[in-house]
Amino acid sequence: MRPVVDEEMIEAGISALRNERLVMGESVYKFEEEFARYCGTRYAVSTASGTAALQIAFQSIGIHGDDEILTTPFSFFATSNAIIHAAAQPRFADVEDSGFNLDPENASKKITSKTRAVEPVHLYGQPARVDEFLAMAEDRGISIVEDCCQAHGAEYDGKKVGSLGLAGCFSFYSSKNMTVGGDGGMITTNDKNLADAARSFRDCGRASKYEMSRVGYTSRLNTVNAAIGRVQLRRLDKWNSLRRGIASLYRRDLEGVEGITLPPEENSKEVPVYHLFVIRSEHRDRIAKRLEEKGIESAIHYPIPIHLQDYYRRQYGFSEGSFPVSEKLAKEVLSLPMHPMLSEQEVSLVSRTVREAVHQDS
Repeated sequence: MRPVVDEEMIEAGISALRNERLVMGESVYKFEEEFARYCGTRYAVSTASGTAALQIAFQSIGIHGDDEILTTPFSFFATSNAIIHAAAQPRFADVEDSGFNLDPENASKKITSKTRAVEPVHLYGQPARVDEFLAMAEDRGISIVEDCCQAHGAEYDGKKVGSLGLAGCFSFYSSKNMTVGGDGGMITTNDKNLADAARSFRDCGRASKYEMSRVGYTSRLNTVNAAIGRVQLRRLDKWNSLRRGIASLYRRDLEGVEGITLPPEENSKEVPVYHLFVIRSEHRDRIAKRLEEKGIESAIHYPIPIHLQDYYRRQYGFSEGSFPVSEKLAKEVLSLPMHPMLSEQEVSLVSRTVREAVHQDS
C-alpha cells in the first residue's frame, strides 16, 4: 500500500486548522454529507475509527447483554472485537470456499433465538452476497450491519456497499482505499433513529451540551482529518478504477498458473475495489520468500483466524477444526502489492516472481 497525501490535502488540513473549530468543525459535517451522498444513504455519522463505527452502530440499534451477532472468523479481529465492545456476544460461521467472505448458507445454520444481527464483511474490497443476507434477515427478523472497512466504493447489485443493510461501517485507516490522514471511521444508514443515537454515542452520549441521554464515548473525528477526507473522497472513484486496472494486469499475468487461485472476478452483480489483491496457494510461504528476496513486499491477511486468537480460545473454547475453510485460507492467502500508483512493469515483475516461485523445485 502507499497512502497519498498531496498538496491539496495538506492545504485543506491547514485551512481547517486556521479557520475551523478543531473538533466538530464545519468540515466534519460536510464530509458526513458528502460521504452519505456518495454511498447513497440519507445519513453518515463520523467516528474516531472503523472499530468505533462498528461498536457504535451495534449499540445504536439496541444490541447488548446476551444478544448475539454473527460474523466471519476470517477477518481482522476488530470485526468481532467491536461486538464485544458493544457488550454483545460474537458468534461465527465459516466462509465460502470460492472466495473470502461469510457464506450465507453457513450463516443461516448458525442463527439462534439470540441472534440480533449478522455482520457480513466485504473482505479485501470484495462484496459479500448481501442479497442472501437481507433475505435471511427479513425471514428471521434480524438486522444486517455491513463491515465495509476495506470496501469504500465497492458495489453489489448496482448499489454501493454501506447502503444495503441497516447500517454500514467504514474505516479510514492509512492503508485503506481512502484515508483521512490518520484514524477515522463512518457509519452510513437510512435510519434516522440509528443516526441520531450514533451521533450521541460518539459525542459523550450527549442529548445537549450538558445533558446526557446515554453512556457515550469520546469518538469524534477531528476537523483536520475530515478536511483531508473530503479531498480523498473526490479521488476515490479514480483510485478504485486504477486498482481494478491493476487487478486486470495481475489476472493477465497469473491466469492459469498451476497452484495459484486468483480472487473472485468482477461481474454484473459484484464490483470489487481491490483494497488488496489476494491470491491463494499451497506454496504461499515459498512465494512470499521469493518476493522478499527480490525486494518485493507481500503480506498475509490474515495468518490467524479470529476464533484461534488466544482470547477467543480462552473465552469461547474455540480450537482448530472449528471453521475449516477459514483455517485453510489462513494458510494459503497472500496479498500482493496493490495501490493505484503501481506501474505495469512493477505488476509484471511481481507476477514473474510469483510464477518463478511456484515452478521452482520443492
